[in-house]
Parts: sequence; C-alpha cells; structure tokens
Amino acid sequence: MCTAATYQTKDFYFGRTLDYDFSYGDEVTITPRNYPFYFREEGTLYNHYAIIGMAHVADDYPLYYDAVNEKGLSIAGLNFVGNAEYKEKEDGKDNITPYEFIPWILGRCASLEEAEKLLDQINFLNLAFSKELPLAQLHWIVADKTGAVTVEATKSGVHVYDNPVGILTNNPVFEEQMFCLNNYMALSCKEPQNNFCSKLKLQTYSRGMGAMGLPGDLSSQSRFVRAAFVKMNSVSGDTEAESISQFFHILNSVDQPRGCCELENGKYEVTLFTSCCNTQKGIYYYTTYDNHQITAVDMHREGLDSPCLVRYPLIRGEQIRLQN
Repeated sequence: MCTAATYQTKDFYFGRTLDYDFSYGDEVTITPRNYPFYFREEGTLYNHYAIIGMAHVADDYPLYYDAVNEKGLSIAGLNFVGNAEYKEKEDGKDNITPYEFIPWILGRCASLEEAEKLLDQINFLNLAFSKELPLAQLHWIVADKTGAVTVEATKSGVHVYDNPVGILTNNPVFEEQMFCLNNYMALSCKEPQNNFCSKLKLQTYSRGMGAMGLPGDLSSQSRFVRAAFVKMNSVSGDTEAESISQFFHILNSVDQPRGCCELENGKYEVTLFTSCCNTQKGIYYYTTYDNHQITAVDMHREGLDSPCLVRYPLIRGEQIRLQN
C-alpha cells in the first residue's frame, strides 16, 4: 500500500511512500526529451518533456511509480485493488494502458490544466506490459503548484476528482476517503476545550491532546486521514532544506515498520522507499527502508536531449555519520 502527498512552500513538492513486501528493482530514472515512448494503440512519442521519477525499467522501458516532468507536473500511481477496472479499446478515445499513463500525461502536458483536458479523452486499456508483469490495479494523483486531482478508472468509467488535501492512499474510492474526513472535524493542533460536560472540571494532562482520535493503524483509510491532518497542519520554513525535511516528516507519519503488517508466508509489508521531488527544480530526493539519509538526483545535471534513459540504482545501505 502507499501514500502520496503534495506540499507548498516557496516551491512545490510532490512525493510518496511505496509500501510492499518486495521490490522489483526500483531506480531513480530520468527519461530525456528524445527517448521514444511506444504506446500500444497511440503510436510513438519521439519528442516530449523530460521526466524524472522512480521506476522499474523492463526491456529499456521505464515503468514509473511516480514521476515529475521538467515543467513541474507530477503523477503517482497507487494500488486500488478491487475497485480499478479497465476497458477494451474504444473508438474516439485515447486508448492508454495503465503503465503508459504517466509518460502519456507527463510527456505532453506542461500543467495540471493541460492534463485535465487530456483526461477527458482517456480510456484505460485492459492490457498488461508482459506476462511476467501483470496489470496493476491503480488510481493516480496528478498535481502541480496550482492544485491536484485524483484519477480513477472504475466499473462506472473514468472519474477525475478535485483533490483539495493533496493526499492519496489506496482504497476506498476517493469520494469515500474525502467523506471520512467529516468524522475527524473536531481534531485540532491546539489544546482541546472541555465540551464533554460543563459540570465536570476536566483538564489537559499532555500536549497534543487536540489530536486524540487521529487513527494510528496502517489501513489505507487511516493513513489518508493521518497524512491529511499532518500535511494540512504542517508549518515549516521555505528554504530547500526546511521544505524537504518537513515533507519527509509528513510522510514518515504513515511509515510502515517491518513486523507491523504481516502477510502470508511470514512476509511483511514495509515502506520500501519514500520520495520527495522539488517539482520546479527537478530534484528528486529519496530515502529507503534501510537508508534514512536523504539522497538527491538532479535531472538538470543530465543531458536532457539524449535518446537514452539515465538510471540511478537506489542506495539502500544505512549511512551513519560518526560524530566522534
């Protein structure tokens, strides 16, 4: 399972956690402007905006989990098992497979406004990348500095929802996730007032009691509520260091430690990586489960007019700075 978030200071930041029990071999991957994207039904995109993000590269094709283009538009795909439903080819539509969605939008669109126009024409094809890589059931958050939307392909069709909190997790459908926030409207970052009974002399005994009732479990609905509360109440300076530090704190509030979510055969779901991208500077930051030092890759330090992918394997070993 996963959590995606946006954050605005002087610049706009976008990132996510990827929670799973194993890795496909994730790499920070830069797709330059002249790398050809071959689409199953929509031809070839030979020239496009440069893209940076986390991907599994199969047969020299970047299967992006999350990415940002050089114009500052960003997308992340999150598991949406049981609700996602894809269709057969439809005439008059842009027929795009789920694994092609991120390059289809980021390659062509410079803004959320442009992306929303393309989304009106999209039909998600029920086609997998290969027999070895089955079709993932996903929904997506698409965002830039002007706002965010959630994109869901369900039995009733493709839906695009305004996402005012800039957060996405997994199930249930996005409308239900947002409705659930009504249950927590009494939560506050301030000290609580005694509304229980005026006849009782109740008092706070600890800091942070205004947030009592904030869910702490690892379910997708609870992570949505917790991440939304933390993000919407976050305060930081607007320097790059302060901004990315705060962003990682936001996503660390939904971090999954090994042992707390047991699966079959003794496996555990953990936060494999956490990412944060300065969408305006094209700098992709990440940490991994075993390496909490923030590592950065700057897309603008690469040749963005090349036809070849640029790939950086993740630094997974813990980096400890000895102080004496």
